[in-house]
Amino acid sequence: MFADLSTLRRRRSRKWTQHPSDVLPAFIAEMDVELAPPITEALLQAVHLGDAGYSDEGGLFEAFAAFAQRRLGWTPDTERMVLAPDVMTAVVEVLRILTEPGAGVVITPPIYPPFFGGVAEAGRTVVEVPLVDGGLDLDGLERAFVGGAAAFLLCNPHNPTGAVPSHDVLAAVAELAERYGVLVLSDEIHAPLTLPGRQHTPFARLGDTRSVVFASASKAFNIPGLKCAIAVAGSAEQAALLEQLPVELRYRTGLLGVIASQAAFEHGDAWLDELVAALDTNGATLSALLAEHLPGVRFDRPDAGYLAWLDCRELGLGDDPAEVFLERGRVALVAGPAFGTPGRGHARLNIGTSEELITEAVVRMAKAVG
Repeated sequence: MFADLSTLRRRRSRKWTQHPSDVLPAFIAEMDVELAPPITEALLQAVHLGDAGYSDEGGLFEAFAAFAQRRLGWTPDTERMVLAPDVMTAVVEVLRILTEPGAGVVITPPIYPPFFGGVAEAGRTVVEVPLVDGGLDLDGLERAFVGGAAAFLLCNPHNPTGAVPSHDVLAAVAELAERYGVLVLSDEIHAPLTLPGRQHTPFARLGDTRSVVFASASKAFNIPGLKCAIAVAGSAEQAALLEQLPVELRYRTGLLGVIASQAAFEHGDAWLDELVAALDTNGATLSALLAEHLPGVRFDRPDAGYLAWLDCRELGLGDDPAEVFLERGRVALVAGPAFGTPGRGHARLNIGTSEELITEAVVRMAKAVG
């Protein structure tokens, strides 16, 4: 399932070209997997047909609806779906049509860095409500909503912590949003990677809500470069508003991304099951390796995904331990401060790779502080 290092070094993605060859890249949210066979077959067929024209959703929406029902217990209405090139492009465009210029948009740091830039790109204002003990601060959200925030950009599952809010917490968020007229934009791109024993709740499964859910096969099936995502309105009213989105969104979406995503949703379950099991094992492997080599690093295993949020403050490496790991250990992580002020002293490590490379990363990090 995971490619070997010699194969990975031949890849042309940003993960494998940003740093010199002596650096082990464990930063960008891209896994070291081989493509799922159904995706490979669908893409090869498209290439042989010369099917590289402008995008059309074809059967994608129906495929995603069936996938969401099987995997997430949610049956979204295909009539409420809109095609987009990626989640953040869709978020920016939705903010532009559903909120006013300068409106406050709540985010919950430490948070996926493009949330900061995306809100600014839309011409809106970031309102920070930091996580409390790794979870959503409902009191803080209410204060922000009372203060006039127009939207809440939710990351579910959360990036970088991998936490999955409970159904009850999300229901409380929905109630607050309804009470104060706040739009909830729920980025659920990592939802298919929810790990065994955990339960993900799609925000739209809470009923008709003032919300838009954003989904994609890009993270779960490792195809972000193919450019395809779906926005799903949480109510008929929101669906009508999404009709204002620029028609260009469809044509900025890659047709090969649509084809690959449909193949993933229709035929990728067995491959995805194998991946999720491997990622759960990788979390346990990382915990053991840190206990052995870097006991000063705190790591809470995620509920979903392949991103490990490392609390390195006890190591005394300053605000940005990733800088030390890169300079002294030649392993690249994402700098914690990029996720907001609560990220100081932290770093994000990608464990969507082989046990061999996870081990190599931790050993290099240990040598950097040894």
